[in-house]
Amino acid sequence: MNASISPLTDYFIQPTRIVWLSSHGVKNAEALLQANLGQAVIPNESGSCVLDAAIPEGGGILLDFGRELHGFVEIFTPMTKNHAPCPVRVRFGESVSEAMAELGGEKNSQNDHAIRDEVVLLPWLGKRTIGPSGFRFLRIDAVDPERPVEITQVQAVLRLRNIPKPGSFSCNDKRLNQIWETGAYTVHLNMQEYLWDGIKRDRLVWVGDMHPEVSTIHSVFGFNEVVPQSLDLTCRIYPPTSWVSGISSYSLWWIIIQHDFWMHHARRDYLEAQRAYLVELLVRLTSFVDVEGRESLHGFRFLDWPTNGNDAAVNEGLRALLIMGMEAGGKLCDSLGESQTAQLCQESTRRLKQLPPGPGASKQSMALQMLAGLIPPQAGVPVLKKDGPKGLSTFFGYYVLEALALAGETETAQSFISQYWGGMLDFGATTFWEDFDLAWTENAGRIDELVPAGMKDLHGDFGAHCYIGFRHSLCHGWASGPTAWLSRHVLGIHFLEPGGTLIEIKPQLGKLEWAEGSYPTPYGAIHVRHERQADGSIQSVVRAPDAIQIAKTS
Repeated sequence: MNASISPLTDYFIQPTRIVWLSSHGVKNAEALLQANLGQAVIPNESGSCVLDAAIPEGGGILLDFGRELHGFVEIFTPMTKNHAPCPVRVRFGESVSEAMAELGGEKNSQNDHAIRDEVVLLPWLGKRTIGPSGFRFLRIDAVDPERPVEITQVQAVLRLRNIPKPGSFSCNDKRLNQIWETGAYTVHLNMQEYLWDGIKRDRLVWVGDMHPEVSTIHSVFGFNEVVPQSLDLTCRIYPPTSWVSGISSYSLWWIIIQHDFWMHHARRDYLEAQRAYLVELLVRLTSFVDVEGRESLHGFRFLDWPTNGNDAAVNEGLRALLIMGMEAGGKLCDSLGESQTAQLCQESTRRLKQLPPGPGASKQSMALQMLAGLIPPQAGVPVLKKDGPKGLSTFFGYYVLEALALAGETETAQSFISQYWGGMLDFGATTFWEDFDLAWTENAGRIDELVPAGMKDLHGDFGAHCYIGFRHSLCHGWASGPTAWLSRHVLGIHFLEPGGTLIEIKPQLGKLEWAEGSYPTPYGAIHVRHERQADGSIQSVVRAPDAIQIAKTS
């Protein structure tokens, strides 16, 4: 038998509340909130919940499992007089409104990537498992007017990796603490067989989108095999003679992720395995830089969805990202002894930097130009700070935060995190979303409640591009950037040598009075605590494994 052990573990989650009942056709609904046995039993002394579709608009219930989950639901049935299987309609939802929506047209409700709306047969005196999908809410409806549905138990099956969490973060701002944990949980849910983009829609490996996710994994979990497995899957599908996913920027992100992975884990055997692909890709990339420093990357020229169609922003951002990729690739080639390719990267970088920078056609492109060294950090700050967090995206917001930290604008970055990512939490989010705009929240209802009459549906009424309405993913790993950012910049932990053998401690508390936490390394976690003193200075306490040298504490 050719079999392998799954890296994933199942956990059983009980519903926490009943959000909605149809006005007719539901009896003994509270039975579904009682302690579950996880087994059909004889007799069922607690009684069954009965859903009866004999009355129009009758026989439906909506359950809340308390937080976003990835996995399945299990529905248990009792002994009934009629031994035949009974049909029931099941609808998963990341929001209440999605779970209540009709499939096929209502605010773009659909079954892409994971079936979230279907009619299934429940066995007599047994259990039916339905899924997988990404969800928090479950609606169950009787569909046959002549066949009432009896249910004794409903439970969710949460499926994710059972892995240690050596990274941590806490400070005197509880909102930032919650945001750090939410970002960590968002990525954890997406660490399935491979590192996915989303658990409902985009259950796929998108390497460009992985960079914030991988940064969060480094900060929270340390090494995990899901990262190299996903990178290797990409190489098997897309040769270096093509762009990853048909997107030139995603090939650049592959290089940047490889560099970050090397710096965090120093796995020489893995880096050696990337040699041929990396060198061929870098040589190809240099051919898209002319003698005057203009880049001509073809394919889908893409940064993130909010800048899609803004040619000036995309052009600015791609040149900056190409510089970042060349610099990262050159460093990897130095480590591999590929001096000729390293020199090609350095020459391409020099030519790319000889043209003047763009004016900053978006916050995203300005942030990349700052990070690539095209614009002095302070010179780009006015563009990033204009109108506060307006114009951020959940993906590229991470690089805006990185650019603000580079410019020493820690308080501004913390404010953006609190307003923008915290804005999702204010409306019921337990994971971070594919995209978000604070303007959407004006006169909008929460995602964990029925939308009141006269108010906007925050899930179904918004979104754009590929994520219109209910196709919008409410658990997207690329949105986890604040978790990595808080660990890297507030705790101030920077790897200067591969594997963290030399680490710089440079905390940026910003508005905070204190912050503490831990950061994984191959030698064990490094622990820090920083406290602001009466004179404004920062007192730091650092505990590090013996193999780690601390370069600087400030």
